[in-house]
Amino acid sequence: MSQEVLDPPRGQSLERGDYPERATLSGEVFAGLINLSGRRRFTSQRLVLYAVLAAQGQAEALGTARHALKMFHDAHLALIECKNGRPGVFCDELHEAYYGTLDGDHVIRDFIALAERTLDDLEAGGDGQGMLDELVRVATPLLEVLNQITQVYEQLSQHHSLALRHQARELLGNITAIARQARIVSFNAQIVASSAGHAGRAFSVIAAELSGITGEIDELAREALGNAEH
Repeated sequence: MSQEVLDPPRGQSLERGDYPERATLSGEVFAGLINLSGRRRFTSQRLVLYAVLAAQGQAEALGTARHALKMFHDAHLALIECKNGRPGVFCDELHEAYYGTLDGDHVIRDFIALAERTLDDLEAGGDGQGMLDELVRVATPLLEVLNQITQVYEQLSQHHSLALRHQARELLGNITAIARQARIVSFNAQIVASSAGHAGRAFSVIAAELSGITGEIDELAREALGNAEH
């Protein structure tokens, strides 16, 4: 029986470069996007396999195929819609993959529609052979499209990670420079304090403490910079 949830609205009206306000991108968000994209690859193949088994009369295969179809459909919507903390189609690279040359969204939705018709026919008692043959045929080019889209997510994640490391290096460089200036001030203050005799002793203690603090900042900055390089 046809499920309404498997009849999604087609495409988006966004122009290239015109994207809605989106969730903050992070390593965790990218990991989730890559996982969802990988899930589409897995469930598409699982769907086709169990559709074939259902056509051969294997018990429970039709239900498993429908479950795989729903998972495939839900993963696709989660990737292209900007909601529930996910960014949707948030850059030109993804827009090109889904609505440009690769036409991924159209390919994916056509596969969903064909799979649903095939399963409906099998459930109604038909052999669904013609549609099943077509489903098997389109599974390979679909997988190629899904693989390319997943590569886009992986590349975006890598670029994001590199950008974060670059920002971290810049920030730590600024912290190190400030600590260096503070150390120079502390050194000069200790010289002035030592020449002030007894009156400068308390100030000398403060200047020495400041020097120790800047040394600790330098050590922490070097450690953090080393971590940022990996």
